[in-house]
Amino acid sequence: MADIARMAGVSSSTVSRALADHPAIPEATRNNIQELAAKHGYVINRAARNLRQSQTQTIAVAVPLGHEREQLISDPFFLRLFGHLADEISQRHYDILLVREPSPDAHWLGRLVRSQRADGFIIVGQSNQHKALNLAASSYRPLVVLGSELPDQIYCSVGSDNLEGGRLAAEHLLRSGRKRILFVGPAELPQIDLRLAGYRDALRDAGIAIDDRLILPAHFTGTSAFDQVQSAITAGVDFDGVFAASDGIALSAIRALEAAGRRVPQDVSVVGFDDSDIASQSRPSLTTIRQNVPEIAAALVDQLFRRLDGEDTRSAVLPVNLIIRDSAPAP
Repeated sequence: MADIARMAGVSSSTVSRALADHPAIPEATRNNIQELAAKHGYVINRAARNLRQSQTQTIAVAVPLGHEREQLISDPFFLRLFGHLADEISQRHYDILLVREPSPDAHWLGRLVRSQRADGFIIVGQSNQHKALNLAASSYRPLVVLGSELPDQIYCSVGSDNLEGGRLAAEHLLRSGRKRILFVGPAELPQIDLRLAGYRDALRDAGIAIDDRLILPAHFTGTSAFDQVQSAITAGVDFDGVFAASDGIALSAIRALEAAGRRVPQDVSVVGFDDSDIASQSRPSLTTIRQNVPEIAAALVDQLFRRLDGEDTRSAVLPVNLIIRDSAPAP
């Protein structure tokens, strides 16, 4: 920078401002300095500048996998969300740091914050990390979590209306004449527990008793959902509908049904959750609950940057919609 300043006959601070397109520097001077810099191969060391300014110009997007250590971030829902987060963050001229945390402990997020690798953090999913998120949020402001609002929550969260989504899915199956509906998914997790609660509410409102044999635990990964549905069929569990906690679980359920000679939707109707890209491309195409991923990403980033500016933002719950396709057609 001192060399460019000497060639241009200006101070180093003028060179710095000119290379940053600062409007206080006359246009002719800016152009001259920028041409000299380009000619002599000078570029700003962003890391050094950010260190001097105590900023990284980076937002970390972290995925804690305490509940599902084998889950990949190539999951269709994750990939779609990451793409929209990247668009929103880059529009604000920040870089993105992606962190996969497969074995989180109570202090993993505190260590990540202290590493000073990012100016703020978006945590994708609460997993089983509610206490760790609260611990970090008690002393760190620029933190926003994708998830449901929980009792005693300190951190700011943005998520879909999972309770309403579960209710919409079950009500649609009931309207279609289905009476014995499987719920398949990891109901112990935040967000999924609300989807199950919505399912229960819809059945109660319809005067149908809750049968715990119809609630099947299943992981998001591997053959868990396929195996659980197949075992239920083999055990003679009577059901004519399936509400799955994700689109991936729904498609595994359909494979298990087809392997057992059950037709979808003639014998069993199936509803998923997310409306990932695979939902419309599967055969049969998947009826599902749509989470508005672009809106979720925009809200997460907006909340985070408002918190970076010192605002104490409140948690937000975004609406969901029922998308009717072939696996559970309209009655």
